Amino acid sequence: MDYGVFFADVQAWISQANQAAAHYGMSSPEFWQWVSGSAGSICSKYQDHPLAIKQMQMLAEWLEEVYEKQQRG
Repeated sequence: MDYGVFFADVQAWISQANQAAAHYGMSSPEFWQWVSGSAGSICSKYQDHPLAIKQMQMLAEWLEEVYEKQQRG
């Protein structure tokens, strides 16, 4: 696996996640469908490499934490 390319894809995904959150809103099902679908696509692109899976799981969990903090005010 080319780690430079992988982490560039991760960086691009984070930017896209910010755009998706602004477009859909973090409380919308469409946003979370985008998160799961796009994270799955990254994992598939890297043949479900353990690093890809763990990285995308961590990012999805991070987004969940951001969402929960927003809900608490």
